[in-house]
Amino acid sequence: MIFSRHFLATTLFCVVALTADVVAATRAKPTRPSDDDSGAYKGAIVMDAATGNVLFERNADEISPPASMTKLMTFAVLNDKLQSGAVTLATPVRITVDDAKMGGTEVFLDPRETFPVEELVYAMMIQSANDAAHALARFSAGSVPAFVELMNAKARELGMTHTTFRSPHGLPPNSRKIADGDLTTPRDFALLCRYVLLKTDVLKYTSVRVRDFGPARPKGPQRMENHNKLLGKVTGVDGLKTGYTMGAGYCLSATAQRNGRRIIVVIMGSFGPNGQIDKGHARDIKTIELLERGFSALPVGGPAFSPAVTGTAPVAPNSEPSPVTPAPVTTAPATPATNTGPAIKFAIPPAKK
Repeated sequence: MIFSRHFLATTLFCVVALTADVVAATRAKPTRPSDDDSGAYKGAIVMDAATGNVLFERNADEISPPASMTKLMTFAVLNDKLQSGAVTLATPVRITVDDAKMGGTEVFLDPRETFPVEELVYAMMIQSANDAAHALARFSAGSVPAFVELMNAKARELGMTHTTFRSPHGLPPNSRKIADGDLTTPRDFALLCRYVLLKTDVLKYTSVRVRDFGPARPKGPQRMENHNKLLGKVTGVDGLKTGYTMGAGYCLSATAQRNGRRIIVVIMGSFGPNGQIDKGHARDIKTIELLERGFSALPVGGPAFSPAVTGTAPVAPNSEPSPVTPAPVTTAPATPATNTGPAIKFAIPPAKK
């Protein structure tokens, strides 16, 4: 009996001690995503769109290619042209041979075609069409080199001190050397995102998930699907732009608004585990995490986001009508959020082996 009591007491002590260790270990585990983002991306930043305050950053001054995110600066410069009346949304753009041979993601423009400016803007922002970006740049500035000069002037105006643009589309240079192409940083690009959110109607285009391009084409319209897969899947997400090249990795400038507060996330140089080409899955998952972290970090009682521009760019009187009938309204904009939860409605399937 004495032995049994001693054995029972010893066993009970061991069980209690083991339970305490398990509880302690459980409490030691983080209750939020790990701060160790090693290998997830080259650089990232989270910004309060209303104030410009940085809520989170890691390697935010790392210089790398923005790939097709470059088209946000193309949009910003084009918006200046629209505001000045130099061009209008209805102005017809005759496609040239140079426009039609850009390669990469396209809407397959043909030199025999003409499209209004706005149709090409939709193609550039939804389909990420390189040929549309080239056509808009060439047409609005007289030449692509002249347009690129305006892009860099705009970058200096916005304080993007570590940014150099060399194209209106973000395709790699002919030399395939990263140093010869478009270069920026997450911090610089967040400044651009905040500018277009405050001063332009960029969300009119970046919030559209699906749209047809070229309804009057002989072979019928091309269905465009936004490359930003967070639209309609993560609460409040309504823009801005994705990007990918082998040299740039997967990039994304995303924005979301909830209860009047808006944040910006820029992530650059992302790949899947062990550098895998994963169609942006790892980038999207990390962006969701940073969006949640950003909203959690917003100070209570901070200012609501209030853009200076909420409508569309003005159309000059007596503008020349477009010879192409605008596409029918088949857009699917992201649904704005009216509450804070549940925030995430998105599950990314595992990458195929």
